[in-house]
Amino acid sequence: MEVPSSASCVRALWRSRCRVQPSRSVPRRRNPRGQGEVLKAQLVDAAAKLLATLDQPEALTLRQVAREVGVAPASIYSHFTDLSALIQHVLRLRYQELARLMDEAAQVAGPAPLADLTARCAAYVHWGVSQPGHYRTLFGGRMPADLVPGSAHGAGAEPLTAVVASLAAAAVPERKQPTAERQAQAGLMLWTALHGLVSLYNDHGMMPWPPLNDLITDVVCLHTGRPAAETASLLRQHEGRFGPPTRAAHKDRDTALLDPSPPADNEHGVTPEAG
Repeated sequence: MEVPSSASCVRALWRSRCRVQPSRSVPRRRNPRGQGEVLKAQLVDAAAKLLATLDQPEALTLRQVAREVGVAPASIYSHFTDLSALIQHVLRLRYQELARLMDEAAQVAGPAPLADLTARCAAYVHWGVSQPGHYRTLFGGRMPADLVPGSAHGAGAEPLTAVVASLAAAAVPERKQPTAERQAQAGLMLWTALHGLVSLYNDHGMMPWPPLNDLITDVVCLHTGRPAAETASLLRQHEGRFGPPTRAAHKDRDTALLDPSPPADNEHGVTPEAG
């Protein structure tokens, strides 16, 4: 009998979170003449901003998105069939952004398992703290299932799979898990710790928290069994390259939410055209 890999176990666990449910259908309406990829990029920007800043993001409407861009609501249907399609597009871009940042951090750190794991964990935490609104969009669990089916979060399996593999390789022999299922569970427990750290830090950022890198060190040490000095050395060596080690996002929460820093590459998944 074939033994499942840890990656297949992660995907199976993630799919159980992302059970497909029917999305709400809205009859498609088109403008006689669309405004091209520039309008699409503006709609994506507006939806992402509103999801990140609204007190009740689950109450987002197409009319709000259209008002933010300054177009008629009917213009949206030239690019997205309904609100669900627009939100799912935003979710895919955010997951892709997070996965890319974690991959880039791992490349900077080098191929050693502990370095790879530390870099991915640090990139995840620093992104979540510096982009609290976007983090809430992905992991806040506020969207109703009829608007955003669980399958829309399927892209989140990629960064988790990489963390599971790194953890399995970096753990000391006493912490090695004997089966793929156990490796996947260990990875989920590590992700739970990282998510709890980001969520509490974002919700209570004015508390006298220790430096983020110290907290990341403790989490990695706890789950790998490796000496804290090893992880701390890696974080010092690559200071600022796994994510901005700053609490600036919490000095003015409203400003941080309303003016999120864009990623280095085009975040829309489209190439804007002039005019």
